[in-house]
Amino acid sequence: MSSRNNECEIIHAGIVEIVRAKMYAEPVLAEVSALFKIMGDSTRCNILCALSQHEMCVCALAVLLNMTKSAISHQLRILREANLVRSRREGKNVFYSLDDDHVRDIFGKAAEHVIEKKK
Repeated sequence: MSSRNNECEIIHAGIVEIVRAKMYAEPVLAEVSALFKIMGDSTRCNILCALSQHEMCVCALAVLLNMTKSAISHQLRILREANLVRSRREGKNVFYSLDDDHVRDIFGKAAEHVIEKKK
């Protein structure tokens, strides 16, 4: 045991083992951490919020968020590489949407948490 554990007067070994058995593997936790880092950017949060309402093209997102198409495209690339958004082509237009309902749920729950704490 490390010295940090020795500072505790009572260690509930049964609880520790139950929780240890249910913990995600370190590679999974590293990816979850990376996901939250990507979602931790306010521009990307704005994009995710917009796309949680409706699929949109780069031009519409640029107008909505008062940003350049280049800046939006850069952020969309990061979100796409993280499997948070997907694209579909319709002629010359490319429309973006959230990758799946998990992304909508994660974003929605985080927003609900923030709103709830402000009440």
